[in-house]
Amino acid sequence: MKAIRRFSVRTVLPSRIEGLGVLASNLRWSWHPETRDLFASIDPKEWANTKEDPVRLLSRLSAEELAALATNDEFVGRVVAANEDLHAYLTNERWYQAWSSEQGTAGRAAPKAIAYFSPEFGITAVLPQYSGGLGILAGDHLKTASDLGVPIVGVGLFYQTGYFKQSLSADGWQLESYPVLDPDGLPLSLVREADGSPAVVSINLPAGRVLHAHIWRAQVGRVPLLLLDSDVPGNDEQTRKVTESLYGGGGDTRLEQELLLGVGGVRALRIWSRLSGAPSPEVYHTNEGHAGFLGVERIAELVRDHGLTFDEALEAVRSATVFTTHTPVPAGIDRFDAHKIELFFGGANAMPGVPVDRLLALGAEDYEGGQPGIFNMAVMGLRLAQRANGVSQLHGHVSREMFDGLWPGFDEDEVPISSITNGVHAPTWVDRKVYDAARTHLGTADVARENGWERVSSVPPEAIWQVKRAMRASLVRDVRQRVRSSWLKRGAAPAELGWVDDVLDPDVLTIGFARRVPTYKRLTLMLSDKARLKRLLLHPERPIQLVIAGKSHPADETGKRLIQEMVQFADDPEVRHRIVFLPNYDIAMAQHLYPGCDVWLNNPLRPFEACGTSGMKAALNGGLNLSILDGWWDEWFDGHNGWAIPTADGVADPDRRDDLEASGLYELVEHNVAATFYDRDEAGLPHTWISMITHTLTTLGPKVLASRMVQDYTEQLYSPAAAAGRALNGPDFQGARELAAYKARVRAAWPNVRVDHVEPSGLSDSPQIGDTLHVSAYVDLGGLSPEDIEVQLVHGRVSDADDLRETLAASLPLVESSDNGIHQFAGERTLTRTGSFGYNIRVVPKHPALASAAELGLARNA
Repeated sequence: MKAIRRFSVRTVLPSRIEGLGVLASNLRWSWHPETRDLFASIDPKEWANTKEDPVRLLSRLSAEELAALATNDEFVGRVVAANEDLHAYLTNERWYQAWSSEQGTAGRAAPKAIAYFSPEFGITAVLPQYSGGLGILAGDHLKTASDLGVPIVGVGLFYQTGYFKQSLSADGWQLESYPVLDPDGLPLSLVREADGSPAVVSINLPAGRVLHAHIWRAQVGRVPLLLLDSDVPGNDEQTRKVTESLYGGGGDTRLEQELLLGVGGVRALRIWSRLSGAPSPEVYHTNEGHAGFLGVERIAELVRDHGLTFDEALEAVRSATVFTTHTPVPAGIDRFDAHKIELFFGGANAMPGVPVDRLLALGAEDYEGGQPGIFNMAVMGLRLAQRANGVSQLHGHVSREMFDGLWPGFDEDEVPISSITNGVHAPTWVDRKVYDAARTHLGTADVARENGWERVSSVPPEAIWQVKRAMRASLVRDVRQRVRSSWLKRGAAPAELGWVDDVLDPDVLTIGFARRVPTYKRLTLMLSDKARLKRLLLHPERPIQLVIAGKSHPADETGKRLIQEMVQFADDPEVRHRIVFLPNYDIAMAQHLYPGCDVWLNNPLRPFEACGTSGMKAALNGGLNLSILDGWWDEWFDGHNGWAIPTADGVADPDRRDDLEASGLYELVEHNVAATFYDRDEAGLPHTWISMITHTLTTLGPKVLASRMVQDYTEQLYSPAAAAGRALNGPDFQGARELAAYKARVRAAWPNVRVDHVEPSGLSDSPQIGDTLHVSAYVDLGGLSPEDIEVQLVHGRVSDADDLRETLAASLPLVESSDNGIHQFAGERTLTRTGSFGYNIRVVPKHPALASAAELGLARNA
C-alpha cells in the first residue's frame, strides 16, 4: 500500500545535547572533520548507513538513545565544545574582515554583501543539487567564502529530485532514477514570515498562470544559501514541477526555471534582507547565463521605485554586476526563440519599465555570425554586466573569441572578458591522511596559512609513499563495495561475484578518470586501441589499473553509448580486475577517488575544457596529472608536475585526431608514467615519482586553492563592482543618469566621428631602437567634445597581412581645437624593440564610469 501523503517528523533533542541540532543544520560539518567525528561516534554503523548525514542520523535515534547520550557527560562536553568552536568560526575575524579594514583605511569601502547566483550548488552528497563541475565550483565558492569571511549570500533552486541517480542495465546502458527529496529531512530550514507562514515569491506566467515558490535556506558555514522551490500549494500541477529536476523537463520548463532563478532570486533576496536584517547585496554575481534575468528584475525595481528610465536603470544595474562564463562552446549556452521571450515578458506579463523590445535587444545575436530571432542568455549576461570573466587563462582567450562580435572594432585581446582561474576547496577534497601527515611532519594542517608549501620537500619520502599507499588501499576497498553493489543491481547473483574481492590492487599504478560525459570530454579515447590498452592493464612488470566514472545527460544518447562501450570493455573477465566503471559519480565517491589515484587523466578535445578542477583535487592529494593542455593544465603544467598529452591541433578529421592523441596517451602511460612509477630503489621507493609529488604540492598547492580564487574575485571584480555601483547608485542615481545620457550622446554622434588625417614624423627610412616616432592626428568628433573621447596611438608587431599583433595603446593628448570642428591630438613613441612595427590611430569613448574603452563597442580607426 502506498502512502497518500508523506512528511518528516523532526527530532526533539534533550536540552543537554540540543547543540547537535545546531551542528547538523550548518553544512560546515561537511568539511569539518571534528564535527563529523562527533556524529560518527554516536553510532558508527548507523552513521555509515545514513551516508554520513547528521540530520538522518539524529532522526533514526530513539528517544531512549537520545536520553542516554544526554546523560553521558563526556559526550555532552564534546557537543558543547563543538558548538563553541562553530560559534568562533562564525563570529571571529577572518581574511575578509582584515582586508576590508585595510580598504577602509585607504578610503575604499569593501562590499557589504555579494549575491552569488547559480543554477546548481554542490555542497555535499547529502544535498544533491548539482550535476557536474559548474555546481561543484559554486559549492566550493560558497564554502571558501565562508572560510574567508566574505559576505556572500547564495541564490539557487531546490530540485525535488536533484539531478538523477545513475545505475547500469545488464548490458551496460545508463539508467536514471529520480528519488524524491523531502526538504524537511534535509539540512534546510524554511524561510518564514514573522507570523510563521512561509515566505512566498510570486512570478506571473503566460495565460494568467502564477508561479509561487517557497524559500529554503541552507547554512553553509557563514554563508546563507537561498533555494527556491515551486512544489508548493497554490501552484497547478505543471507549475509545481518547474523545480522538479535539475536541467530537466520539456517545453517551457527551462525558461521558467531561469525566470524563477533570476527574477525570483532577486525577490527572495529582498525578502531575506527584510526578515533577517541582512544588508542588500551591493554586487550581483551570476554563475553562467542561467540567472541572467536577475538584471531584468533589478532594472524593473529601479524604474518602479526610483523613477529611472530603462537606460538609466540599465547603467545602475550593469555597474554592480559580475558575469562568469563557464562554457567554451556555443552549444553549452541556453538560447530561446525570441517569440518565447515575447510570450513570457510581453503583453499582460510585461515588467514595469522593461519594454519587451529592449529586453529582446539585450539577448539578440545581432552581430556577425549570430542567428536572428534567437535570444541568447550568455549574450544577455554579458550586456547586463560591466565585468565579465572566463575561468582559466585559455578559457578567457576562447571566450573573447566567442563573443568578440559584441565589441566590434576591438582586437580579441581587448575584448573586456578577463580570467580568474578556478580553484578547489581543500578541506572538502583533501584526505584526512594528508592532513595527518602535515601535522606530523610540518607541524600544522593549515599549510597555506603557515606557509608550509615550501616545506613539503622536507617530508620524508617514505612517509609520502606510505600515505599514498594507504589512500590507494582505501580507494580499493570503496571500489570493491561499489562494484559489488552495481553488479547486484544489474541482476548478478551473489554467488557469481567472488571475483570482486580481487578487483584492483593497492600496489598497482592507479589512474582515475571521472567527469560528465559530453562528447568533447572523450570518455572512450583510451579505448581507441583496445588491444594495446589490455596490454597496459595486464603488463607483467608494470601493470596499470583504471577507475572510471561519469554521468551522461538523460537526453544524450551519444553519451550513453560511450558509457555503454566503456562498461562492456570493463566487464571483460580478462581485465575486469584492472578496470572498473563506477555508476552514480557524486561528491561522496569523489572524496575517495581523488586521494586514491596516482594519476588523474583528462583528455578533452582542446580547447573545449573551460577549466576542469578534478585534476586540482587530485594534485592536492599527491596525484600527478596526465592531461591534454587545456583549461587550467595549459596554464600551470611545468614539465615536472605531470605529463601533457600531445594534441593534434589542426587535424580536420576528428577520427584521425582522436587516433593521434590516443597514441600519444598510450606512449606516455607505457614509457613515462608506468616506467617512472615502477622505478624503485632497494627499499621499494620510487624516488623520481615522489619528487614529482613534492614538486606538485609545492608549486601547484597555493595556485589551485579556492581561497586564491575567491580572493581574486573579491579584489579584481567584487570590490571594483561595488565601487562602480556606489558611484552610479548614489543620491537620486545621478551617476547612472549622467552615464546613460553620455552613452546616448556618444552613440548618436558616433557615425560622424572620423580620423581626418595623420601626420607622422621623426623616423628615417631605416628606423632603429631609440628613435622616436612623433604622430599628430586630426580628428572630427562629430559634435562630441574632446573630453568625451580618447584618441589612441595603437602600435605593435605587424603580420604579413598588415594586421597589428601584441598591441599597446597610448593616449594622445589634445593639442588644439579649430573652428571647423577638427581637433589635433599629438604624441610620441620611442622604439624599444626590433622587428616589424606598425601603428594606427583609434578614437574610443572615454568616461570615468566606463570599465574599459571597449565597453560601448565603439571604435573609429584611421
